[in-house]
Amino acid sequence: MSGASPLAGRRIVVTRPPSQADGLRRAIEARGGSAECIPVMLIEAMPASAERDALIDRLDTFSLAFFVSANAVRFGLEAVHARRQWPATLAVATVGPGSERALLDAGFDRVIAPHAGFDSEAVLALPEFAAAAVRGKGVVIFRGNGGRDLLGDTLTERGATVAYAACYRRVVPVQGGARLVGLAESIDAIVLTSSEGVDNLVHMVGDRLERLRAIPVICAHPRIAARASAAGFAQVVQTAPGDAGLIEGMEHYFQG
Repeated sequence: MSGASPLAGRRIVVTRPPSQADGLRRAIEARGGSAECIPVMLIEAMPASAERDALIDRLDTFSLAFFVSANAVRFGLEAVHARRQWPATLAVATVGPGSERALLDAGFDRVIAPHAGFDSEAVLALPEFAAAAVRGKGVVIFRGNGGRDLLGDTLTERGATVAYAACYRRVVPVQGGARLVGLAESIDAIVLTSSEGVDNLVHMVGDRLERLRAIPVICAHPRIAARASAAGFAQVVQTAPGDAGLIEGMEHYFQG
């Protein structure tokens, strides 16, 4: 890297769950910045259930497995491997570069994923998800508790049979809000990587949110940006997806 990065000397809050924050933290620190890791979401494995076990036992009957996130890859594969091997004929798909990498690292040779957009709409535009491709086929969606139903609902409309395997749950941390507010005067930016994370941050700080609203918020998707703006943050910076996109976007912002 030639010359000093615009992140040098900057203090950035990374709000990802602890297990997912290290890559971005290291990238910030490698450029001379400091990263304060204050999660606004915790991820826990969902306990096994008879319904999910039965679904895993009949994975051979599905044509396609979709993982909504890297968390879904981690906890979904853990749940499957606790009972059986992955069916050789079951194709895998996902939505973003992080979860695609997680599937490749898990040993899958081919992962169906969009090269841009990185949301349900982009996935549904792939030829493998067209009505002609999914009609009469079974699709299992590995996800957390709740979440958007756009993908499953649209696949059902296109003639697929859709089943959901809930393998993790998202929890709002009970601590962290006071620390975040206490750092308000020295923070240069807050990175938020999910719409739910925006809501959780607002919940965690409560009526102290006003002290944070002038801090630039960095996010990698228009839906997250819209949620942050609606929460009252005055400066919302949208970047390209993934750690590389977040870093590039922050450098461009601070350079400007």
